Amino acid sequence: MLALCQALYTIAISIQLTLTGLAGLQLASNKTLATLPFSLIILSAAVTALFASHWLQRVGRRKGFLTGAALGALGGGMAFVAMQQQSFVLLCVAALLSGGFQAFAQFYRLVAADSVPGDRKARAISLVLTGGVLAALLGPWLAKSSQAWLPTVVFGGAYLMASMMGMITFALIYFAYKPIPFAMASDDCSASARSLAQIVLNPVFMAALANNVVAYTLMAGLMTATPLAMQVCGFSIGDSAGVIQWHMLGMFAPALIAGKLVQRFGGPTLAVTGMLLLLLASLLARSSIQLPVFYIALLLLGVGWNFLFVAGSTLLTLSYQPNERSKTQACSEFTTSLFAAMASLFAAPLLQQWGWAKLNTFAPWLLLIPLLATMYLWHSQRQARKAI
Repeated sequence: MLALCQALYTIAISIQLTLTGLAGLQLASNKTLATLPFSLIILSAAVTALFASHWLQRVGRRKGFLTGAALGALGGGMAFVAMQQQSFVLLCVAALLSGGFQAFAQFYRLVAADSVPGDRKARAISLVLTGGVLAALLGPWLAKSSQAWLPTVVFGGAYLMASMMGMITFALIYFAYKPIPFAMASDDCSASARSLAQIVLNPVFMAALANNVVAYTLMAGLMTATPLAMQVCGFSIGDSAGVIQWHMLGMFAPALIAGKLVQRFGGPTLAVTGMLLLLLASLLARSSIQLPVFYIALLLLGVGWNFLFVAGSTLLTLSYQPNERSKTQACSEFTTSLFAAMASLFAAPLLQQWGWAKLNTFAPWLLLIPLLATMYLWHSQRQARKAI
């Protein structure tokens, strides 16, 4: 059920991804603010994540996820009104509501992981993320095909489709979702909770956060800039939708095997593999602006994100005790979404000032952060084994 909800959420957000930058470009009087609405989605997700974890704990997962789905339905509907009224401000308000949907949807994978024993967490995370495969196949196509449903409202049909995804998610959770108890380790049930500072300084959490933050920062920045860069290069919205579709497929299809890879080789090994793929994607994107290169680079960007994100998410679920879950998840999801929001916010002005090739020069430097954090985790694990 969580995988299906993940699919519906990802369809909605892929419609937003494909069109919101272009909608912002059409409505904004200052074209450097074109990606502001999409950035507000991620920024809203960051702020909401601080409260979403505590809200899920307070009212229960079912009511919490219903809250997120309702925000998604409202966000899509408000975006339709914004395009109908030609209002950039309303588009930004719609983005804030859609960000709330994203904040709650980010917890689908963590709730699944917390419901199974430690050796099955990576598989649970991967299983939920496989719901994105359906979204990868349908999302950009729906964005392309539904935008002309209402000829008098540009992108209106697509935003109504995004709203419908929120409504269907709400109905599924209300009628069919039955939360299962969290898995509780017997030796952790009575342990005293550590402070957030102690958790943050733990090598496992440091590696988890570094992997998640950089994966999302690179993915959000480059993915947000891609439709705008392709428009500058003379490609159509259909071309952009096709590239985003393959990118989304790269993001979620590897989840079918990523959990098994974590179990066999370990999270750090999968993380380094993801870093290498992200590096290759950026180098390829710098080399050419031909359409096939956009397809391959964005596909590699998606696969690299998946490996790095699955590894980071798995490490995150291993970094806290059950009584530390809420504050640790809130800290991680807020930080990840905040940096992703900044990346998407600056994507348009940096693309306009520097161009597509130079924008991709940031990747190698950013990837040093998770690489060093992962190496530190490896070193800490080796020292712990020697001490035993």
